[in-house]
Amino acid sequence: MSRWEPNTKQRLKQIAMDLFDKRGFDETTIADIAERAGLTERTFFRYFTDKREVLFDGRAALEDVFKDTIATSPSSAPLQMVSDALVVVGEFMESQRGRAVAARRQRIITANPELQERELLKMNYLAVVISEALQKRDVDRAAANLTADIATTVFKNAFIEWVNGDNLHTLNDCINDLLAQFRVIAISE
Repeated sequence: MSRWEPNTKQRLKQIAMDLFDKRGFDETTIADIAERAGLTERTFFRYFTDKREVLFDGRAALEDVFKDTIATSPSSAPLQMVSDALVVVGEFMESQRGRAVAARRQRIITANPELQERELLKMNYLAVVISEALQKRDVDRAAANLTADIATTVFKNAFIEWVNGDNLHTLNDCINDLLAQFRVIAISE
């Protein structure tokens, strides 16, 4: 087996994604990933709790960006606080993953119902995190929950538009477009 290298986690992610693409998520085992990386399964578990975590590893960082941006937003309006956070998240996502990696990840998730369920749970938990961050800014619980649901819906739909769209639009272009559409819908009722 290869000895440990500084980029082991990233290498494991890359190999896992390659195998998920080639064989499918269900058909790929942790042993397959570790063997292809020249490592032991035990080494794999030092970085990931299971093979799904290869795809969902960035969850905590994403939540932190939302929490930190909401906490420091100069606005006291809930929708503006989450709009500020969405812009920072868009920049973060593009710098961390880029469209090609994000699109590849999304294709793997879309092809697997278990992963789709995990993605929904991740979005639900993200809404809880956003709501709690808003409540810490003295937003009433009901308004915080509603605003958090709006934020996660905008994020999820903007992300799908971004990974499936042309290369001319950034994730923030998609986020800003959906926020503008939401504002039009909200005031036209």
